[in-house]
Amino acid sequence: MAIEVFNRYENKYLLDDAAYHSFYNRLLEYMELDDYNKQHPFYAISNIYFDTKDDALIRKSLSKPKYKEKLRLRAYGVPKQDAKVYLELKKKVFGLVNKRRTALALDEAYDFVRTGMEPELQPYMNKQVLHEIHYFLQRYELEPKVYLAYDRKALFCKNSRDLRITFDTNIRSRRCDLRLEDGDYGQALLEPGRWLMEVKAEKTVPMWLSRMLSEHQMFRTSFSKYGNEYKKYIMNQEPTAQGETLYA
Repeated sequence: MAIEVFNRYENKYLLDDAAYHSFYNRLLEYMELDDYNKQHPFYAISNIYFDTKDDALIRKSLSKPKYKEKLRLRAYGVPKQDAKVYLELKKKVFGLVNKRRTALALDEAYDFVRTGMEPELQPYMNKQVLHEIHYFLQRYELEPKVYLAYDRKALFCKNSRDLRITFDTNIRSRRCDLRLEDGDYGQALLEPGRWLMEVKAEKTVPMWLSRMLSEHQMFRTSFSKYGNEYKKYIMNQEPTAQGETLYA
C-alpha cells in the first residue's frame, strides 16, 4: 500500500543538465533508484490543483505565510476512467510539510471536490484523510484551476527510507482541459535542460549530503510549481484598454 501520511522537510534546488548529471552520479554512492525507476528512466506525475474562484490559496501561499495549505488530485501517467488516483491535502507549517492523501476512483475524486460530500467508504480509502479533506472543502469553495505534470526520477537512501531525493524535469502546465484523463500536454514551465531537485527528509539531512551540496555549490531556492505557474499566468494576462494588467 502506498504511504498516505508524510511529515518531512523539503528543500528545493534548481539545476542545469551539467549539475544534474554530476550530482546524480555522486548520489548513487549512497542512494538507490526508486523501484519503478530501476526499470524506466522516468515516471510521469500529473496533477490537478484546486483553488477558489479568486485564487485565494495560491495568492496566500505566495505571500510566504507561516502556514499554508492546498488540495490537488494526483495520478501517475494519464489515468483511465476507472483508475485509482490520489486526492492530497498538503500543508506547510514553519517549514515542515505535512501531506495526507487517500486513494479514490477518478470519478469519486471529482465528485468529492465538486459536491463536498464524502464518497461511500471503500477498503482502498483512508477514512481519517477523507474527513480532513471534507473539512477543508467546507471552508473553501474550490474549482479546478491548473493541470501540472512532470517527469520524475526518485532516489532513496540505501540505509534509510527517511531520505528521498527527486529530480523533476519537463514540467508542463495548462489551464484548459482540466481533467487528468484529458491527456498529458501543456506549456513548459522551465527552460529545456532545467531540473528541480527536492531533498525530502523526516529529520536533518546526513553529513555526507550536506558536504556534497556544499562541494557542488548548490543553494536552496524557493520554487513552487503551482506558484510559478500562477505568476507566469498573471504576467501573460492581456492588458486592458487603460494599459493595466488584468488579474484573475
